[in-house]
Amino acid sequence: MDFKTEITKGPLTLDGAMGTALELQGFDTNTDLWTAKALITDPQKVYRVHYDYFKAGARATITDTYQANVQAFMKKGYDETISREIIAKAVKLARKARDDFEAQTGRHNYVIAGIGPYGAYLADGSEYRGDYELSLEAYQDFHQPRLEAVIRAGVDVIGIETQPKLSEVCALLEWLKERAPKQIAYVTFSLKDPATISEGTSLVEAVKKVSAYPNVVAVGVNCIPLEQAQAALEVMQPATDLPLVIYPNSGAKYDPHTKTWTSPTGDLTLAKAASGWYQAGARLIGGCCTTTVKDIEPLAQVVQNLG
Repeated sequence: MDFKTEITKGPLTLDGAMGTALELQGFDTNTDLWTAKALITDPQKVYRVHYDYFKAGARATITDTYQANVQAFMKKGYDETISREIIAKAVKLARKARDDFEAQTGRHNYVIAGIGPYGAYLADGSEYRGDYELSLEAYQDFHQPRLEAVIRAGVDVIGIETQPKLSEVCALLEWLKERAPKQIAYVTFSLKDPATISEGTSLVEAVKKVSAYPNVVAVGVNCIPLEQAQAALEVMQPATDLPLVIYPNSGAKYDPHTKTWTSPTGDLTLAKAASGWYQAGARLIGGCCTTTVKDIEPLAQVVQNLG
Protein backbone atom coordinates (compact mmCIF):
# COMPACT_ATOMS: atom_id res chain seq x y z
CA MET A 1 0.00 0.00 0.00
CA ASP A 2 1.26 3.52 -0.75
CA PHE A 3 0.95 6.77 1.21
CA LYS A 4 -1.93 8.18 -0.83
CA THR A 5 -3.95 5.00 -0.41
CA GLU A 6 -3.25 4.73 3.32
CA ILE A 7 -4.36 8.26 4.23
CA THR A 8 -7.49 7.80 2.13
CA LYS A 9 -8.41 4.59 3.94
CA GLY A 10 -7.55 5.64 7.48
CA PRO A 11 -5.48 7.91 9.72
CA LEU A 12 -1.70 7.83 9.98
CA THR A 13 0.41 9.18 12.81
CA LEU A 14 3.01 11.76 11.82
CA ASP A 15 6.12 12.45 13.88
CA GLY A 16 6.82 15.43 16.17
CA ALA A 17 9.35 18.24 16.28
CA MET A 18 12.86 17.85 14.91
CA GLY A 19 14.27 20.87 16.75
CA THR A 20 13.04 19.90 20.20
CA ALA A 21 14.23 16.32 19.75
CA LEU A 22 17.69 17.50 18.74
CA GLU A 23 17.83 19.90 21.68
CA LEU A 24 17.02 17.01 24.02
CA GLN A 25 20.17 15.35 22.64
CA GLY A 26 22.17 18.45 23.54
CA PHE A 27 22.26 20.01 20.07
CA ASP A 28 22.19 23.82 19.87
CA THR A 29 19.64 24.92 17.23
CA ASN A 30 20.17 28.65 17.78
CA THR A 31 21.73 29.39 14.38
CA ASP A 32 20.48 30.70 11.04
CA LEU A 33 20.50 27.11 9.77
CA TRP A 34 18.43 25.96 12.77
CA THR A 35 18.20 22.15 12.77
CA ALA A 36 19.82 21.91 9.33
CA LYS A 37 23.21 22.51 10.95
CA ALA A 38 22.95 19.01 12.42
CA LEU A 39 23.05 17.54 8.91
CA ILE A 40 26.63 18.80 8.75
CA THR A 41 27.86 18.35 12.32
CA ASP A 42 25.66 15.66 13.92
CA PRO A 43 23.91 13.51 11.30
CA GLN A 44 23.64 10.54 13.67
CA LYS A 45 21.47 12.66 15.96
CA VAL A 46 19.13 13.38 13.06
CA TYR A 47 18.93 9.66 12.30
CA ARG A 48 18.11 8.97 15.95
CA VAL A 49 15.26 11.48 15.91
CA HIS A 50 13.63 9.71 12.97
CA TYR A 51 14.16 6.25 14.42
CA ASP A 52 12.84 7.21 17.85
CA TYR A 53 9.65 8.61 16.33
CA PHE A 54 9.14 5.38 14.40
CA LYS A 55 9.61 3.45 17.66
CA ALA A 56 6.98 5.72 19.24
CA GLY A 57 4.48 4.69 16.57
CA ALA A 58 4.83 7.36 13.89
CA ARG A 59 4.04 6.04 10.43
CA ALA A 60 5.64 9.00 8.65
CA THR A 61 8.62 11.21 9.40
CA ILE A 62 9.55 14.64 8.04
CA THR A 63 13.10 15.17 6.81
CA ASP A 64 15.36 17.77 8.41
CA THR A 65 14.96 20.12 5.44
CA TYR A 66 12.50 22.76 6.63
CA GLN A 67 15.26 25.37 6.80
CA ALA A 68 17.76 23.48 4.66
CA ASN A 69 18.11 25.24 1.33
CA VAL A 70 20.97 25.82 -1.07
CA GLN A 71 20.99 29.57 -0.52
CA ALA A 72 21.36 29.22 3.27
CA PHE A 73 24.23 26.74 2.95
CA MET A 74 25.98 28.89 0.36
CA LYS A 75 25.82 31.85 2.76
CA LYS A 76 27.81 29.65 5.14
CA GLY A 77 30.49 29.01 2.52
CA TYR A 78 29.38 25.75 0.90
CA ASP A 79 29.16 25.59 -2.89
CA GLU A 80 25.95 24.59 -4.66
CA THR A 81 26.98 20.99 -5.26
CA ILE A 82 27.84 20.40 -1.60
CA SER A 83 24.66 22.22 -0.53
CA ARG A 84 22.53 19.89 -2.63
CA GLU A 85 24.38 16.91 -1.17
CA ILE A 86 23.62 18.09 2.38
CA ILE A 87 19.93 18.33 1.52
CA ALA A 88 20.01 14.85 -0.03
CA LYS A 89 21.71 13.57 3.13
CA ALA A 90 18.62 14.60 5.12
CA VAL A 91 16.50 12.30 2.97
CA LYS A 92 19.03 9.48 3.18
CA LEU A 93 19.09 9.68 7.00
CA ALA A 94 15.30 9.49 7.18
CA ARG A 95 15.19 6.64 4.66
CA LYS A 96 17.86 4.69 6.57
CA ALA A 97 15.91 5.09 9.82
CA ARG A 98 12.75 3.97 8.01
CA ASP A 99 14.46 0.98 6.40
CA ASP A 100 16.26 -0.05 9.59
CA PHE A 101 12.98 0.10 11.51
CA GLU A 102 11.22 -1.93 8.84
CA ALA A 103 13.97 -4.55 8.96
CA GLN A 104 13.46 -4.87 12.72
CA THR A 105 9.65 -4.81 12.79
CA GLY A 106 8.27 -5.51 9.31
CA ARG A 107 6.31 -2.25 9.40
CA HIS A 108 6.67 -0.01 6.36
CA ASN A 109 6.63 3.72 7.05
CA TYR A 110 6.95 6.87 4.93
CA VAL A 111 9.46 9.67 4.40
CA ILE A 112 8.18 13.21 3.83
CA ALA A 113 10.43 16.00 2.57
CA GLY A 114 9.73 19.09 4.65
CA ILE A 115 9.74 22.18 2.41
CA GLY A 116 9.53 25.35 4.46
CA PRO A 117 8.66 28.77 3.02
CA TYR A 118 11.00 31.45 1.79
CA GLY A 119 10.24 33.21 5.07
CA ALA A 120 12.04 30.46 6.99
CA TYR A 121 15.22 31.23 5.02
CA LEU A 122 14.96 34.83 6.23
CA ALA A 123 15.13 33.47 9.81
CA ASP A 124 13.21 36.45 11.21
CA GLY A 125 9.79 34.98 11.91
CA SER A 126 8.45 35.76 8.43
CA GLU A 127 6.96 32.29 8.11
CA TYR A 128 4.47 33.37 10.80
CA ARG A 129 3.59 36.63 9.02
CA GLY A 130 4.04 36.19 5.28
CA ASP A 131 5.20 39.79 4.96
CA TYR A 132 7.40 39.26 1.90
CA GLU A 133 6.65 39.11 -1.81
CA LEU A 134 8.50 37.45 -4.66
CA SER A 135 7.48 36.73 -8.23
CA LEU A 136 6.41 33.23 -9.25
CA GLU A 137 9.74 32.79 -11.03
CA ALA A 138 11.71 33.98 -7.99
CA TYR A 139 9.89 31.57 -5.68
CA GLN A 140 10.58 28.73 -8.09
CA ASP A 141 14.24 29.68 -8.46
CA PHE A 142 14.60 29.65 -4.68
CA HIS A 143 12.89 26.31 -4.10
CA GLN A 144 13.99 24.39 -7.20
CA PRO A 145 17.41 23.16 -5.97
CA ARG A 146 15.93 21.75 -2.77
CA LEU A 147 12.98 20.17 -4.58
CA GLU A 148 15.31 18.56 -7.10
CA ALA A 149 17.58 17.24 -4.34
CA VAL A 150 14.84 15.64 -2.23
CA ILE A 151 13.02 14.13 -5.20
CA ARG A 152 16.23 12.66 -6.58
CA ALA A 153 17.06 11.25 -3.12
CA GLY A 154 13.77 9.34 -3.11
CA VAL A 155 11.14 10.81 -0.79
CA ASP A 156 7.63 9.41 -0.70
CA VAL A 157 5.88 12.75 -0.26
CA ILE A 158 6.72 16.45 -0.54
CA GLY A 159 5.43 18.26 2.54
CA ILE A 160 5.01 21.94 1.61
CA GLU A 161 4.63 23.04 5.21
CA THR A 162 4.18 26.03 7.51
CA GLN A 163 3.25 28.12 4.50
CA PRO A 164 2.03 31.70 5.14
CA LYS A 165 1.42 32.73 1.52
CA LEU A 166 -0.87 31.21 -1.08
CA SER A 167 1.12 32.68 -3.98
CA GLU A 168 4.31 30.92 -2.84
CA VAL A 169 2.52 27.59 -2.49
CA CYS A 170 1.02 27.92 -5.95
CA ALA A 171 4.47 28.66 -7.38
CA LEU A 172 5.78 25.39 -5.89
CA LEU A 173 2.77 23.43 -7.10
CA GLU A 174 3.12 24.85 -10.61
CA TRP A 175 6.76 23.69 -10.57
CA LEU A 176 5.75 20.19 -9.43
CA LYS A 177 2.99 19.97 -12.03
CA GLU A 178 5.43 20.81 -14.81
CA ARG A 179 8.68 19.26 -13.59
CA ALA A 180 7.63 16.33 -11.38
CA PRO A 181 4.07 15.36 -12.31
CA LYS A 182 4.24 11.96 -10.57
CA GLN A 183 5.54 13.33 -7.24
CA ILE A 184 2.76 13.51 -4.66
CA ALA A 185 2.64 16.34 -2.12
CA TYR A 186 0.62 17.79 0.69
CA VAL A 187 0.31 21.44 1.70
CA THR A 188 -0.05 22.82 5.22
CA PHE A 189 -0.52 26.49 6.03
CA SER A 190 0.42 28.55 9.07
CA LEU A 191 -2.47 30.59 10.44
CA LYS A 192 -3.35 34.07 11.63
CA ASP A 193 -6.53 32.63 13.15
CA PRO A 194 -8.51 29.42 12.55
CA ALA A 195 -10.14 30.83 9.40
CA THR A 196 -7.22 32.82 7.94
CA ILE A 197 -3.71 31.92 6.80
CA SER A 198 -0.82 34.07 8.05
CA GLU A 199 -0.78 36.56 5.17
CA GLY A 200 -4.52 37.26 5.58
CA THR A 201 -6.01 35.05 2.86
CA SER A 202 -9.11 33.04 3.75
CA LEU A 203 -8.21 29.48 4.74
CA VAL A 204 -11.16 28.21 2.70
CA GLU A 205 -9.87 30.02 -0.40
CA ALA A 206 -6.36 28.66 0.13
CA VAL A 207 -7.58 25.08 0.64
CA LYS A 208 -9.81 25.17 -2.44
CA LYS A 209 -6.99 26.58 -4.57
CA VAL A 210 -4.34 24.01 -3.66
CA SER A 211 -6.79 21.09 -3.72
CA ALA A 212 -7.19 21.61 -7.46
CA TYR A 213 -3.53 20.83 -8.20
CA PRO A 214 -2.91 17.28 -9.47
CA ASN A 215 0.10 16.55 -7.25
CA VAL A 216 -1.72 17.39 -4.00
CA VAL A 217 -3.07 14.40 -2.06
CA ALA A 218 -3.84 16.14 1.26
CA VAL A 219 -4.09 19.64 2.70
CA GLY A 220 -4.10 21.12 6.19
CA VAL A 221 -2.37 23.29 8.76
CA ASN A 222 0.63 23.01 11.05
CA CYS A 223 2.66 24.96 13.60
CA ILE A 224 -0.50 26.47 15.06
CA PRO A 225 -1.70 26.66 18.68
CA LEU A 226 -3.04 23.31 19.83
CA GLU A 227 -6.32 24.84 20.89
CA GLN A 228 -6.99 26.21 17.38
CA ALA A 229 -6.62 22.87 15.58
CA GLN A 230 -10.22 21.64 15.87
CA ALA A 231 -11.67 24.92 14.64
CA ALA A 232 -9.28 25.06 11.69
CA LEU A 233 -10.20 21.51 10.64
CA GLU A 234 -13.88 22.38 10.79
CA VAL A 235 -13.21 25.37 8.51
CA MET A 236 -11.32 23.21 6.00
CA GLN A 237 -13.51 20.10 5.94
CA PRO A 238 -16.33 21.52 3.75
CA ALA A 239 -13.80 23.15 1.38
CA THR A 240 -12.12 19.99 0.04
CA ASP A 241 -12.62 16.30 -0.62
CA LEU A 242 -8.98 15.58 0.19
CA PRO A 243 -7.77 14.07 3.48
CA LEU A 244 -6.80 16.74 6.00
CA VAL A 245 -3.44 17.14 7.72
CA ILE A 246 -2.98 18.53 11.21
CA TYR A 247 0.18 18.89 13.28
CA PRO A 248 -0.04 21.73 15.79
CA ASN A 249 2.41 22.76 18.45
CA SER A 250 2.28 21.25 21.92
CA GLY A 251 0.44 24.17 23.52
CA ALA A 252 3.62 26.13 24.21
CA LYS A 253 3.70 29.75 22.97
CA TYR A 254 6.48 31.05 20.69
CA ASP A 255 8.03 34.53 20.84
CA PRO A 256 9.58 35.22 17.39
CA HIS A 257 11.60 38.13 18.78
CA THR A 258 13.40 36.13 21.47
CA LYS A 259 13.03 32.84 19.57
CA THR A 260 11.96 31.10 22.77
CA TRP A 261 8.97 29.03 23.90
CA THR A 262 6.90 29.29 27.06
CA SER A 263 5.67 26.10 28.71
CA PRO A 264 2.29 24.67 27.68
CA THR A 265 -0.73 25.55 29.78
CA GLY A 266 -3.96 23.55 30.14
CA ASP A 267 -4.48 19.82 29.87
CA LEU A 268 -5.27 19.46 26.16
CA THR A 269 -2.88 17.08 24.38
CA LEU A 270 -2.49 15.65 20.89
CA ALA A 271 -3.79 12.30 22.09
CA LYS A 272 -6.86 13.80 23.77
CA ALA A 273 -7.72 15.88 20.71
CA ALA A 274 -7.08 13.25 18.04
CA SER A 275 -10.54 11.67 17.97
CA GLY A 276 -12.21 15.04 17.36
CA TRP A 277 -9.67 15.84 14.67
CA TYR A 278 -10.39 12.53 12.96
CA GLN A 279 -14.12 13.23 12.99
CA ALA A 280 -13.34 16.59 11.33
CA GLY A 281 -11.48 14.89 8.46
CA ALA A 282 -7.88 14.65 9.70
CA ARG A 283 -6.06 11.64 8.26
CA LEU A 284 -2.42 12.62 8.89
CA ILE A 285 -2.04 13.62 12.54
CA GLY A 286 1.13 14.60 14.37
CA GLY A 287 2.89 17.34 16.27
CA CYS A 288 5.00 20.35 15.40
CA CYS A 289 7.16 22.62 17.58
CA THR A 290 7.93 21.47 21.16
CA THR A 291 6.25 18.08 20.66
CA THR A 292 8.36 15.01 21.43
CA VAL A 293 8.24 11.22 21.54
CA LYS A 294 6.27 11.62 24.78
CA ASP A 295 3.50 13.29 22.77
CA ILE A 296 3.65 11.04 19.70
CA GLU A 297 3.58 7.71 21.55
CA PRO A 298 0.16 8.20 23.19
CA LEU A 299 -1.10 9.89 20.02
CA ALA A 300 -0.14 6.85 17.95
CA GLN A 301 -2.00 4.56 20.36
CA VAL A 302 -5.16 6.59 19.82
CA VAL A 303 -4.77 6.97 16.06
CA GLN A 304 -4.31 3.26 15.41
CA ASN A 305 -7.73 2.64 16.95
CA LEU A 306 -9.50 5.25 14.81
CA GLY A 307 -11.10 4.57 11.46
